[in-house]
Amino acid sequence: MNYVVLQVILKEKMWGTGSGNLTELERAINAQAALGYRLHTITTAASGSKGMGGGDRIQATMVFERLA
Repeated sequence: MNYVVLQVILKEKMWGTGSGNLTELERAINAQAALGYRLHTITTAASGSKGMGGGDRIQATMVFERLA
């Protein structure tokens, strides 16, 4: 079997709650699906931010499995 591993960093919105770039995660999943892969596993890890505007970041690691 073939696998692909991708990471996407989800950034908290400047105002309000939730992630400001969930569409980036969605695009990554859909792009792999179009290539014949399915999402096998996803894990997340919180990582702080020291940049301007602050906001937490979540690192999403995804493992995609090639469909036969």
